[in-house]
Amino acid sequence: MYIDSHCHIHFPDMVKRMPEVLANMKKSKVSHALCVAVSLADASRALALAEKHSFLYATVGVHPGRKDSPEPDVETLVSLAKHPKVVAIGETGLDYFHVKKDREWQHERFRVQIRAARACNKPLIIHAREAADDVIRIMQEEGAGTDKGGPGGVMHCFNETLPIAKAAMEMGFYISFSGVVTFPNAKELQKVACAIPLERMMIETDSPYLAPVPYRGKTNEPAYVALIGEFMAKLKGVPLARLAGETSKNFFTLFDIANESATGIPSGQP
Repeated sequence: MYIDSHCHIHFPDMVKRMPEVLANMKKSKVSHALCVAVSLADASRALALAEKHSFLYATVGVHPGRKDSPEPDVETLVSLAKHPKVVAIGETGLDYFHVKKDREWQHERFRVQIRAARACNKPLIIHAREAADDVIRIMQEEGAGTDKGGPGGVMHCFNETLPIAKAAMEMGFYISFSGVVTFPNAKELQKVACAIPLERMMIETDSPYLAPVPYRGKTNEPAYVALIGEFMAKLKGVPLARLAGETSKNFFTLFDIANESATGIPSGQP
């Protein structure tokens, strides 16, 4: 059993293929997936999909690169997070790749979402692109980590250095690897992955983006998380069943989800 800890299958182009996407999940033994919101409007779509399927969950939050989204406030996020299928706040964080100037609004958006996560005690989905040092600093300042009584969370689509990973883990965060780790030019990231203990690791697709080898450049989907799991097991030299089991257990633990279907997608689902 595998779990896709971060995907966007609620995006319109993916919804058009939903029967196929869910059938492929089942075929690849992917039992659960988390539909991660990138804006307040997007959160309603993620939640609507999660409400239809017992093995899908949703988040509420605003991506750091989305200038076209209304700014979130703590009260709105906490209210939306009361829904039982909403298990996290995010994705949030900082993105200096897409935002080159005037970054203070991005910092404030990040702080607001950390405060909301603390208020509702839901973990954070953290996006960091060319901004890892500031991400860690703001997480520390706002008490995001379990070491300061915060909710913790996961560093999604991790593509940073080992010191950044260690700083995040010291705050109680998990490290999640996407299809990027399978790319031939990702040697440094692969070294980082080898150093991350299984008890702090998750795997994800970030679909429809970043499809793993051999589908690089094509539309990604949750079924492909199995390929990431297989690659990671070989990379780390551990049995595949152990890697799948540990990363799945971490998902259930972090997001406080009962493991009601440890042997696969619940019967009767596509």
